Amino acid sequence: QVQLVESGGDLVQPGGSLRLSCAASGSAFSLVTMGWYRQAPGKQREFVASITDSGSTNCADSLKGRFTISRDNAKNTVYLQMNSLKPEDAAVYYCKLTYKNFYGYAQVWGQGTLVTVSS
Repeated sequence: QVQLVESGGDLVQPGGSLRLSCAASGSAFSLVTMGWYRQAPGKQREFVASITDSGSTNCADSLKGRFTISRDNAKNTVYLQMNSLKPEDAAVYYCKLTYKNFYGYAQVWGQGTLVTVSS
């Protein structure tokens, strides 16, 4: 069974930065795609960014230039660097992993980490 553990959420002032981490653990699996999503109160969960096993990245157009996704394959960890944070970036940020194992492809979500942007 593959599990995700997210960390890095915090209270930050507008204009500040945070780096979120998401570490995958388990046995006999290979990472395919790791991504970040976020959900603000009263809103639907939305895509933030993703990165494939080959390192190709994708980011929501509205976040390009401020958010950067990266990964450390040796640690099975994906990072989300968030700069110039705005109050509207406040949300619970979720990590999602698509992986492959003996049985095929599967997805797993993390528990979420809270980002609060406020002065």
